[in-house]
Amino acid sequence: MKKFAVILLSGMLFSSAFVAGKGPQTSLPAPDADWPDSLYSVWYYTEGLKRNVISGDTAQARRLLLEAVRLDSAYAPAYFALASERLAASPDEAVEMARRAWLLDTANLWYERNYGRMLLSASRFPEALERYRRLIEKDSEDPDNYRLLAALYELQRNPYMALATLDTAEMRFGRIPYLSAMKRRLLIATGQLDKAIAETRTAAEEAPYESEHRIVLAGLYGLAKKDSLALAEYAAVLAADSTDVAALISLSDFYNDRRDYRSLLTVNQRIFQSDALPLDEKVKRFGIFTSDNRFYREYYPQINALAATLAVRYPHDPQVVELYAQHLMRSGELEQALALYKLHADDVPPQESYYKWIIDIESYLQRPDSVDRYVERALQRFPDRADFHIAKGNVHIYAGRPDEAIRIYRQSLRYADSDSLRGAIWGLVGDAHHQTAEAVRKQAAASGTTDAPRMRAAVRKAMKSCYAAYDRSLRYEADNALVLNNYAYFLALDSAHLDRALAMSERAVALTDNNPTYLDTQAWVLFRLGRIDEAKRIMRHAIALDARGSAELLVHYGDILHAAGENFLAETYWRKALEKGYDADSIARRITRMKENR
Repeated sequence: MKKFAVILLSGMLFSSAFVAGKGPQTSLPAPDADWPDSLYSVWYYTEGLKRNVISGDTAQARRLLLEAVRLDSAYAPAYFALASERLAASPDEAVEMARRAWLLDTANLWYERNYGRMLLSASRFPEALERYRRLIEKDSEDPDNYRLLAALYELQRNPYMALATLDTAEMRFGRIPYLSAMKRRLLIATGQLDKAIAETRTAAEEAPYESEHRIVLAGLYGLAKKDSLALAEYAAVLAADSTDVAALISLSDFYNDRRDYRSLLTVNQRIFQSDALPLDEKVKRFGIFTSDNRFYREYYPQINALAATLAVRYPHDPQVVELYAQHLMRSGELEQALALYKLHADDVPPQESYYKWIIDIESYLQRPDSVDRYVERALQRFPDRADFHIAKGNVHIYAGRPDEAIRIYRQSLRYADSDSLRGAIWGLVGDAHHQTAEAVRKQAAASGTTDAPRMRAAVRKAMKSCYAAYDRSLRYEADNALVLNNYAYFLALDSAHLDRALAMSERAVALTDNNPTYLDTQAWVLFRLGRIDEAKRIMRHAIALDARGSAELLVHYGDILHAAGENFLAETYWRKALEKGYDADSIARRITRMKENR
């Protein structure tokens, strides 16, 4: 009901003279001595209007108007002005002011119209209905009175009286577009589709060069399932003007209703070629067409044509660059998307998202030199963006320089603008310390000094720093699933604090709805705790969910099966991991130890 009231008000011809506001609290001025006492109300009324219109002092204006009616309670103009002033603050009070003005001068149509509009504004629709009935009797030459009365009948769920009112208006004034549109809508709502078609056809015949009527007629034919007639009307409109966007959009809707998606997309290519539709609307339409992956795949050629049309017409617009690059990536054309982003990397003003995508794609393609180059360029243009400082740290991680990465990550903290980002950065610091520990282990293995006290001390130091960084990360964001998972897994590898590790891994799984990697960690912690049957069940679930077929998960499952005494199955999963690229020496050692211990 409130929505309908807004619709009614949006069509009113009257605009309020006052806007609620605050003004200086000053004493009321007095008329000059040459003003006779009998005209003091007129003076205060005039001053009130001047204060509002010229000074914008609505509070003082209201006091002056109230003084006018205090001096002369029969001074209708002041009540009229006060009604508008009180509308926002107190609609019912505004109605009362308007009613008084009208009662003081019932022959004044301005006052009666204002009274009716105040009733509408206060949502007092039954009273407003009676008022507009009287207004049509007294003021039958105002078409808007008929519109408002018809709307009130519709609100009172009496559409046939609304139609009768509009018929009366048409007989008196002829066809008025907004009244005809209202009548057509009511005819459709009451199931009188044939009559709506007849009305619209007549309007189209009376104005054959106005496409609007023929477009509406085509839409009505479509509603009536008279598709050949609908298409004939669309064809006639487009024959006269092939770029008529209103007709093309209506035709697009027609094909959409019939699920004729190829024709729909063909029509939209013509829409995309038109300058009459704003680019934002075109981008929005493209987003709708590509929101469903099945639809995207089935109609890829047509969607590709739409994307190409936008790329040709708006080659430098950031929205279109992003749209086309994303389309290329969804099409599997990763190199072409990368080339497009690089082509626009020097656009002015520079676009941060372009650099993010370049860095992400180059990282995915494992091209550290290119990543490094574009990270530096991004930092030149966006020196305060934490994301690019983090990316610089990642470059050092890929290059096997964890100490340098830790330094860069710590520097990026000064640009972090949220606790979640600070938590993520400390998580990366922890990961880098773990990489340091792994580098020490590998170096020791290569030199045959894995039992050296210095090596063990270096690993303990790195892991202590790793856990300290994770603790800081979780203080910023306790539910960082990645940190929880990594922390739990590394504790399990060290056989340290396993109960805490289990709690963290369970929380990571709960936060990510059964992520197979996190399930693997949970199973591994249970395995370290000696809870083999639980570990086996969860590991089996992880492998079932793992669409990538991770070799590490297969190895872990084999290890757990071996601990459970299921050696044949254990060897089967180890060999599957070997097929997925797992280290052959590691698998061979597992199989050898298993056979020796039989």
